[in-house]
Amino acid sequence: MTWLKDVIGTEKAIIAMCHLRPLPGDPYYDEKKGMDYVVEMARKDLMALQNGGVDAVMFSNEFSMPYLTKVKPETVAAMARVIGELMHDIKVPFGVNVLWDAKLSLDLAAATGAKFVREIFTGVYASDFGLWDTDVGETVRHQHRIGAKNVKLLFNIVPEAAKYLADRDIEEIAKSTVFNNRPDALCVSGLTAGASTDSQILKKVKDAVPNVVVLANTGVKLNNLEEQLSIADGAVVGTAFKYEGKFENHVDQNRVEEFMRKVRAFRSLAVK
Repeated sequence: MTWLKDVIGTEKAIIAMCHLRPLPGDPYYDEKKGMDYVVEMARKDLMALQNGGVDAVMFSNEFSMPYLTKVKPETVAAMARVIGELMHDIKVPFGVNVLWDAKLSLDLAAATGAKFVREIFTGVYASDFGLWDTDVGETVRHQHRIGAKNVKLLFNIVPEAAKYLADRDIEEIAKSTVFNNRPDALCVSGLTAGASTDSQILKKVKDAVPNVVVLANTGVKLNNLEEQLSIADGAVVGTAFKYEGKFENHVDQNRVEEFMRKVRAFRSLAVK
């Protein structure tokens, strides 16, 4: 049994993304509609996800494009306001992801009571956002300083829109990440949000670290969820839950319900 059962309530967990609209300081923030609009759109998506039956939710500033690797204070402040206003509506375990800043993700988790964070904690990358460096030792020390030691750390080891500077295979990365950093989970991604995770890569990672939770981090859809969940311990799902399966759209509760029905059927067969 993994920690997923204790924290989220089930194995083969589905963590649904609640993508926040652009926030103050973001290039595409709508000043006329303001933060009230951001909050209400987040509430709309949250309710559709929960009513559709997801196991957990992760709030992220997905529309803060183009992303920063050192996020500004106004972003995390705005995210804290959104989650604070939604607190009475949140009925499932939740996590947070401040793209792409590991320490601020932990700050937000500590402030809101989030159970987990997903981030790029390790590695050095050539990315669309420039040279992308990390400092996992300082990040984990920060986690303990702020009283967030019980927050689960989901390490994305295949960052979107980025590539390791060193020539290392994925099994080597998985093994050394686990040995050096004791992550709670490894997330395996496709190129961008909504892009399918390569099942062969997913299997290589799971085989390399069989005792660690491995999550399919992008691109799990109705037509591949059984294949992906037969390998991974769970999945992070965002785009597949949206109207017409398009990243920029809002959550479609009907799509969520259909997806989760298939997940529950898969789980029941897996148990047998």
